[in-house]
Amino acid sequence: MRRPLTVLVLAAVVLAGCKRAPEPAAASTAVPDAAAGQATGAILLFSADTRGYLGPCGCSENMRGGIDRAAFEVQEARKGTLPVLYIDGGDSLFGEPTLKPAQVPQEERKAQALAESMKRMGLAVRATGELDDVRGVTFRQGLGLPELAPGTVKLLTAGARQVGVVAVPEAAQLAPLSAQARKEGADFVVALFHGTVEQAQAVADQPGLEADLILATHTATEFSGEEHKLVRSAVPVVGLQSKGRELLRVDLGYGPQKGRFSQVKGQGQTEGEVAALDQRMALLNKEINLPGIAPELQKLKQAKLEELVARKQKLLTEPAAAPAGTNSFSLRFLPLESSLPGQPEVQEVVKAYDRDVGQMNLAWAKEHGEDCPAPKKGEAAFVGTAACQECHAETMPLWEHSKHSHAWATLEEKGKQYHLNCVGCHVTGYEKPGGVCRLDKVAGRQGVGCESCHGPGSLHAEDPTPKNIVRNPGRELCVTCHNPENSPHFDYATYLPKILGPGHGQPAAKK
Repeated sequence: MRRPLTVLVLAAVVLAGCKRAPEPAAASTAVPDAAAGQATGAILLFSADTRGYLGPCGCSENMRGGIDRAAFEVQEARKGTLPVLYIDGGDSLFGEPTLKPAQVPQEERKAQALAESMKRMGLAVRATGELDDVRGVTFRQGLGLPELAPGTVKLLTAGARQVGVVAVPEAAQLAPLSAQARKEGADFVVALFHGTVEQAQAVADQPGLEADLILATHTATEFSGEEHKLVRSAVPVVGLQSKGRELLRVDLGYGPQKGRFSQVKGQGQTEGEVAALDQRMALLNKEINLPGIAPELQKLKQAKLEELVARKQKLLTEPAAAPAGTNSFSLRFLPLESSLPGQPEVQEVVKAYDRDVGQMNLAWAKEHGEDCPAPKKGEAAFVGTAACQECHAETMPLWEHSKHSHAWATLEEKGKQYHLNCVGCHVTGYEKPGGVCRLDKVAGRQGVGCESCHGPGSLHAEDPTPKNIVRNPGRELCVTCHNPENSPHFDYATYLPKILGPGHGQPAAKK
């Protein structure tokens, strides 16, 4: 919990002075070239709370995200005449505060791929959070990214103006650090606040606050960043959709004289058009992901969805019209939709990661892997789907034609059968007593079998009775894999009938 903001705390912080990053003086005195100096504005692009995601898992259709798509957006912005700065808010390199030994090779390799991608995107500077230090400060610093230490300020040249970037670890430091950036010569001040939107909102209306924009870079839980947020307070507060699913774009417009920036009003028409497109896209996405949808109908709906994405993309990336003679800024969220292309160089970085990590994980399992513990005496063990067939033959065709039975094959098709963040939902009995705990020992447990939903079946196989098997698993079990991240369009009531049939939730056919 962060301490409440009080006058006494603020006074203490101000009196204590503000730490400085070791390099800001050099950065702030850099002389822009003639073309940049005459620019009528600049474009700022922000990422934050990426949580170690190179891209979406791909379990559902049209999933947002991907560092290669983010790189494409940055590349496209740089094709114009305005200077472009790409900035990261932190909590980007890892997704969990602690790692199991088996996870270390994969997660370190992924962090390296993310860092390499950010370099290729021309990262100007980034703040850091605890999810960046999961493998220690030395590992993080060894990635060679331009970093801004907590509680420090850095000035970045954006044509004829200076953008002050402030890394704010505590709400009480927001005012003094923003004032410090302004004193150093910043024309536009962005506070990268390592906290939630709600925590930032509590201080955003503070009188005399020198920040122009607060980007809340941290979400409280893994799933609390499922949607972006914008609070229109005296100083706007923004929270991005987490896991690399969108960027924030800030368009700066420069007037003839230096001075404070005001947020552009009157964007309502564009925002309304984008909101209407979002509603139509959400409906199409839900329909495209319906189980059992006819392929031709799905193809038609997919084409329509991509048309809407293109229209929305055009609206969001057109240069914002700035009021003449004023210093102004506008804010836009850039969702990284699945139909957007990826930047080729960064795509190669991601492909190299995919190639390497499966081999690394399999090698680790063979050298260090340990079998799952055996079930305790009297507890059921996993016996495999084949053992269920003798008594439930009528159910098998239904399962064999389902996506559950092909879950492992879908990983093999994408070369991700040895990715630790995928395999758990594609085998039976993952990391459970008597189940699968080693990537090199999945034989007989591939796919989502009967025991994935009904529990280990050895006791039931020996003595078939409703008392020793889970008959109706329920929604709570389904959403362990069909969660907002992997299956964002999942609806239990809609999906359940698709896996029911004779002998499986419906009366068996009469003989």
